[in-house]
Amino acid sequence: MCRHQVGADAPSSTVVAAAAREVLPTNVKPLHYDLTLEPDFGSFTYAGRVVIELHVVDDTTSISLNTNELTIHATTVASGGHTVSAAPTVSHDDDEQVTTVRFDQTIAAGSQATLTMAFSGTLNDNMAGFYRSSFQDAHGNTTYMATTQMEPTDARRAFPCFDEPALKAAFTVTLVADDKMTCLSNMDVASEKTVDSQVGEGSRKAVTFNRTPLMSTYLLAFVVGELNYIETNSFRVPVRVYAPKDREIEHGRFSLELAAKTLDFYEKTFDSPFPLPKMDMIAIPDFSAGAMENWGLVTYRVVDVLIDEKVSGAATKQRVAETVQHELAHQWFGNLVTMDFWDGLWLNEGFATWMSWYSCNVFYPDWKVWEGYVTDNLASALSLDSLRSSHPIEVPVKRADEINQIFDAISYSKGSCVLRMISKHLGEETFMEGVRRYLKKHAYGNTQTGDLWAALSDASGQNVEKVMDIWTKKVGFPVVSVTEDPRASSIHLKQNRFLRTADVKPEEDKTLFPVYLGLRTKEGVNEELALTTREADYKLKNLDFFKLNADHSGLYRTSYTPERLRKLGVAAKDGLLTVEDRAGMIADAGSLAASGYQKTSGILSLLDSFKSEPAFVVWQEITARISALRSAWMFEDKAVRDALKKFQLDLTKDKAHELGWKFSEDDGHIEQQFKAMMFASAGVVDDETIVKSAFDMFNKFKAGDSSAIHPNLRTSVYAIVLSNGGKEEYDAVLHQALNAKTSDERNNALRALGRAKDPELIQRTLALSLSGDVKAQDIYLPIAALRTHPEGIQALWQWVKDNWAELEKRLPPSLTMLSSVVSITTSSFTHREQMQNIQEFFANKSTKGFDKSLAQSCDAISAKTAWIERDSEDVKAWLKEHKYL
Repeated sequence: MCRHQVGADAPSSTVVAAAAREVLPTNVKPLHYDLTLEPDFGSFTYAGRVVIELHVVDDTTSISLNTNELTIHATTVASGGHTVSAAPTVSHDDDEQVTTVRFDQTIAAGSQATLTMAFSGTLNDNMAGFYRSSFQDAHGNTTYMATTQMEPTDARRAFPCFDEPALKAAFTVTLVADDKMTCLSNMDVASEKTVDSQVGEGSRKAVTFNRTPLMSTYLLAFVVGELNYIETNSFRVPVRVYAPKDREIEHGRFSLELAAKTLDFYEKTFDSPFPLPKMDMIAIPDFSAGAMENWGLVTYRVVDVLIDEKVSGAATKQRVAETVQHELAHQWFGNLVTMDFWDGLWLNEGFATWMSWYSCNVFYPDWKVWEGYVTDNLASALSLDSLRSSHPIEVPVKRADEINQIFDAISYSKGSCVLRMISKHLGEETFMEGVRRYLKKHAYGNTQTGDLWAALSDASGQNVEKVMDIWTKKVGFPVVSVTEDPRASSIHLKQNRFLRTADVKPEEDKTLFPVYLGLRTKEGVNEELALTTREADYKLKNLDFFKLNADHSGLYRTSYTPERLRKLGVAAKDGLLTVEDRAGMIADAGSLAASGYQKTSGILSLLDSFKSEPAFVVWQEITARISALRSAWMFEDKAVRDALKKFQLDLTKDKAHELGWKFSEDDGHIEQQFKAMMFASAGVVDDETIVKSAFDMFNKFKAGDSSAIHPNLRTSVYAIVLSNGGKEEYDAVLHQALNAKTSDERNNALRALGRAKDPELIQRTLALSLSGDVKAQDIYLPIAALRTHPEGIQALWQWVKDNWAELEKRLPPSLTMLSSVVSITTSSFTHREQMQNIQEFFANKSTKGFDKSLAQSCDAISAKTAWIERDSEDVKAWLKEHKYL
């Protein structure tokens, strides 16, 4: 799945705790499901029937399986061609989401049994299980479709099933619907016939799909709706993109052609044919994640699969490409070979993330994605993992309600960084050979992390598990402190746990990570060196020039002396450091300043020395660092805040003007993003020329010239005019948010609204997010930019307190959206008393489903509080010395 982002009760008699997990009893195992579903769009319900063939493992008088919010109408159990019980006792445990069927006769171990259930469910609007999504038809009428989201544990909302990844089975799905509806599932259509409707008058079509290979329940998918599609036969099996009839289907062309090429590339790279007879990808108007890798039927948010290249910028195109390639990597890693339980989620997500970057780099070398990896994936991983409330990559999961919270930067970004680290260490071809062996050995089965290490060890002849286990089983990462001995021409390295709050306790600093040093000198890079002890000395030819963590493929921060950092700044200008080195060095220095390992004045001086930097990715990191500092100082003295704003303007304006903000056909992918980013960075801190230019473009746009704002600049033009304008500008952007032709244009406008600081406009933005004009999937879009100013942050938190009951109702805690909203609305505070206010509010409330987000917000606030207390005077002194204050 592609994401945009509790204590366990004692197990009841129906659930056994295997290795402290709450899982189903192992007395029976599913072999095949025959599932029929018929949605009713009048009542938003559906009728269902499932026939499950079971292998009986132990003598049994009961069968337990997962259900959630389903009504069971009739149940029969048969074995050996005879009905064992036509009316067994059926009981349900709501908390465990388990239904148990008990019967008098014993079914013997080794035999087969059949469980048949007639049931009904609700086509809910929570974007989970079998749910409804809506769009406007050509006449403006609301039209509904039914779709699915099963991961992680919502197949049980759709039909009674054994809803654990290791309980793989084959599925035969039949969907019953009106003739005008398109029916889709994981497989191709086997047959279609007319049947009597179970939910209304008259007859309907019943579409039966071919039997699937062995697969996990969370990968099952079905869609019923009025759809258009485009198709290509340039891959071995048909590839299609579907969309609701209100969408321009040709906007799926980029994703379609990329998918066909990517499937071909993956087949060859993995030496493993794609095993299904077709690949469908569909845009869903209401979708809680970014995309979901259902085998053979990938579901996407509209903006992550449909793209109008005339109105979307370069960054959007890259996001769509990475999302498509991420989901298609899952067809092997996750779908063909599946983790045996959710604590191995990273095996799916870490690999699909790494593979999307790897394949993007092959397909679009001019995008230079590995450079951006440092400011994107590595930055996300290190940011979350620097909090005490982080978790290991392999995180113990006991209950269903804990699983959603681990779909985060650790499973995705840190997981992919660990794979990148080992691929660099082993060499890419050896790494891929290990992957091929892993897929071959475990096809249609389930694995644990050790199985991947074993395959990589087999391919490389090295003991990969010994080195890598620590990275996946332990939380956090180290900071490597460097001291120098010029007389001995050696460096002394010491590793310690890194925490953003800078308050590591001795008991939290026991893990010794195997740190690949990647030592860069004038002779090249030594990839062999590793620090596996607490500290060690390394002899160098000379100390003129050296840098650790070449290209930043290692998961650690490096702390140099101020003098060495200054020398590295000179080395950067002399061309001795790669783009990744320069961006990573700034990231390390910024992070170490924020957490007290170095002084903030040091990072300010370092940033100041990079004004002539030529690379986009390095500027991404420069702007991210000044932004992090300004966010931490958000509630400080206005004079200091204004001085930091002036510093950002001084830092960015020359580069912004040098690049300009006119776009031509000759601009490369990176150049387009570079111009857009610098325009925004200088514009939001009031560069006069840029602000004037933004208003000129906006006024022409408002007057009807739709081409007046280039797609790459749209978000920043909105941000600039809303920050500096009033109601008139707000109403114009709001109009776009409600009426734009494409989802991408609409989202750009929604994202900007929070920039308006007027109290009345803030309230309008907050009200909009809970109105019928914004889909539940997009609730965070209007409110996100409120975090860019103190008035917005405070109003946002007050809004949460005032609307908590409504938010809980709309965004059930068992799903992911509430967790995102809690994070957005709490994490921007910077003072201790603000954190206490948050903790007091939640003290008497259940935090089930978002307790990790809440803890991470509080950690982030604590870190900022400590940073301000520690370096407030240091920052003031630097600003005064450089005439900003």
